[in-house]
Amino acid sequence: MSDDHEEGRAARLERIRAWLSQARFFAEEVYSSRYRGAIARARRDEDDLFMLLVFSEMMGVPNPAAYYTLELQPLLLERFHDWHQRMGMERSPLDHFKCC
Repeated sequence: MSDDHEEGRAARLERIRAWLSQARFFAEEVYSSRYRGAIARARRDEDDLFMLLVFSEMMGVPNPAAYYTLELQPLLLERFHDWHQRMGMERSPLDHFKCC
């Protein structure tokens, strides 16, 4: 008799978990629905900028952002060593830049 009680309790807990999961999903959808347009616009703008930089470099046009990104170099230098090791490179892939 206790097995039937345990199975009934487990089934009820499973139904409650399923209901809570659906409730959480709907709550997230309601919350994020108003931001979908802004997120899609930001993603599209980011993709457009990436395409502009890639195709301009491919066509031989110098990268206009290179001068402005130069000030980010000290911040990126600290993370460069970890990055190239995560990518599976033992040593720095750049000939003029040695970090290890």
